[in-house]
This record gives sequence, structure tokens and C-alpha cells, in this order.
Amino acid sequence: MIVAGEASGDAHAAALVEGLRAVEPETQFDFFGATGPLLRAAGVDSIVRSDDLSILGLLEIGGALPKFWRAYKLLKHAALERKPDAVILVDWPDFNLKLARAFHRRGLRVIYYISPQLWAWRSYRARTIQRDVDLLISILPFEQDWYADRGIDQVEYVGHPLAGEVHARFDRAEFCRQIRLDPRLPIVSLLPGSRRREVERILPPMLEAAALISARHPEVQFVVVVAPSRTSEEVRAIVRAQRATPEPLPSCLHIVSDQSREALAASNVAAIASGTATLEAALLGTPMVVVYKESWVNWNTLGRLITVDHYGLVNLVADERVSTELMQDDLNGERLANELLLLLDKERNEEARQHLREVADQLGEGGASLRAAEAIIDALNTRLEQ
Repeated sequence: MIVAGEASGDAHAAALVEGLRAVEPETQFDFFGATGPLLRAAGVDSIVRSDDLSILGLLEIGGALPKFWRAYKLLKHAALERKPDAVILVDWPDFNLKLARAFHRRGLRVIYYISPQLWAWRSYRARTIQRDVDLLISILPFEQDWYADRGIDQVEYVGHPLAGEVHARFDRAEFCRQIRLDPRLPIVSLLPGSRRREVERILPPMLEAAALISARHPEVQFVVVVAPSRTSEEVRAIVRAQRATPEPLPSCLHIVSDQSREALAASNVAAIASGTATLEAALLGTPMVVVYKESWVNWNTLGRLITVDHYGLVNLVADERVSTELMQDDLNGERLANELLLLLDKERNEEARQHLREVADQLGEGGASLRAAEAIIDALNTRLEQ
């Protein structure tokens, strides 16, 4: 059984499924669980469509509780009926840690892939990992030591699944040819996130920044990158609304889908909503400003529980501020425009790229999904021998 929720979890889980098949080519696997589009494409039987459960924040959670409860019961019933050799829970801690407790109590082997970010907030949940998880597979280099300091040793670090796997399908010249940009002029990519509410809050200040930059440097070109879980029309609606504001948007503003890595690789700099995309940018060597904006309620409740010095994954891995972060009230058009313009400076840009190369080195070599698959097979074989 495999349970993934967020878009990034779905991608990592799908790579893990392929890794398991590659590690054990003679084995006939029967996968089922909570799936996004990539897991379904990988042939996983969908008990629950997790893309229907992608929400953010306290107010949204309250309205969606009945859907989550139904999903929980469906998955629990399927697991007890089909008795899988292992339940692999991928990220998505608010949902998956509850499943871990229910399944572990019933004697199922629980493997957690991609540690919840307990080092950032709600560290008390480490007790749940110790009690309910048989094997925790970590993808960030500092996590194993963090757990060891708390007496939790059922942790295996495999490296980040994006390491060695993030490549653009074509170069800057081809990207520019396809969407009619001038490769000789600066390109700024805007990645406002993968959830609807994120895009609604983060894209407007990004567009305001683009307008301010364009007024001072009309040669700069802008690309808004649509996440796989969003539609171009959603983004176009926000752009249309922004055109009604006093600050005119750049004449060169393109919207692209299914080309996030190509856009990042072609860009001189990017503004990116905090999340996995910051690591993709780091692996592609694209200097960035990490941004985020929450609802007032979420920021002043859940946000206060965060205990780390950095929000962006790229900075957490580096353990220093290699990319500027503009969070909540700090995220506005003027500040973002100023930070992006600083990064467009040739000397600063090269300095940022060097820092990102160092971050990429810290993420490990390629093959993390295969190593995770091997760790799972070893854990299952060990159990059979006991």
C-alpha cells in the first residue's frame, strides 16, 4: 500500500514505485492506496484520489474534514482487507501519521518515506515516529542526526530523489524559440505555487514586482510558470485582474505549463513559492528569491509554531541564507522587485550560482529513489527472516 497526498509526494512516490520494480524485476507488485495523477500513471490502484484532498490552512481543513474522514476509512478498510506486506506513507504528515498509528496497531509494517518536517515545527511528533513507524526513509542530509539526538534510530538517509534527476528537456535557445522570447535579454520566471490559494495570494505581488521592474528595465522578459496541479486559465484570470491595477504589466509576459524546469533553466533569476521548486531551481543553478504568503489566520496560528531559522528548503539544506526569503508581510511588489534586480546584477548572479552548486552537492548523488526501494526491500526481507 502506498499513500501520497501533495503533488511533490505523488511525484516522489511514483519514482519509488518504479524503483521497486527496477530493484525486484522478477517480483509481481500489487500497489494500491491514495494516488495523485503520477501514481495512477504508474499503475497504482486508486482507493482514494489524493488530488481531490489538496487543501491548505485551518479554514479549508475545517470544511474538508468529512472528505478526509471518508478517505481515512476507505484506506483503513482496504489495508485490513488486502493485508499488504508494507504500508508506505509518503510525506503528508497530518493525514499519514494518523494512518501510521492505526496500521501499526493492527500489526502492519509501516514505512515512512520523506520525513515530516518535525525539525521545523511540532517536534513532539517524533514520539509518534518512534512508536508507529518501523522504518523512516529520510531525504535531507541533516535529518538522520536530528532523529538520533532524540533516540530514534530506525532512520535511513538515501539522498534527495531530485538529485541527479532534474534536467531541462531543451536549452535556453529552444525555450525562447518556442515561446517567442529573445535569448539575448534577461528572463525572470515567476513560480507562484501549486495550490489554488497559494497562487491567489502569491501571484499578485509577483506581477506587481514584474510591473515595477518593467517600468525601469523594459528589456526584462517574464514567464509565469503554471504548476501541474493548476490550469493556465486560473493564472490568466489573476493576470487579467492585475491588468486593472494602476501599474501596467510588462508587455513581455508569458504563461507556460508543463515546462517548469525548462523555464527555470532558461531564466537568469526566479521568484519561487517556498517548496520543492526551490530545490529544483538549486539543482538547475538558477538564482532565486523564495517567497510565501499565507492567510492572516494561518500565519498567526500555524506560522508561529515554526522554529527554524529558514523557510526555504534551499536555505535549510545550506544551513544559511543563500537565497533571500520574503515571507508574509515582507512579500510585496516593491521588495520583490528590488531583490530580483539585485540578482540580475552579473556579479551577484554568479555568486548566487556558486552557492547553489554547493547546495546541489549537499543533496547527494542521483539514485535516491532506487536506494529508497532497496531499503524497503531489505526491511521486508528482514521481517520475513524473523
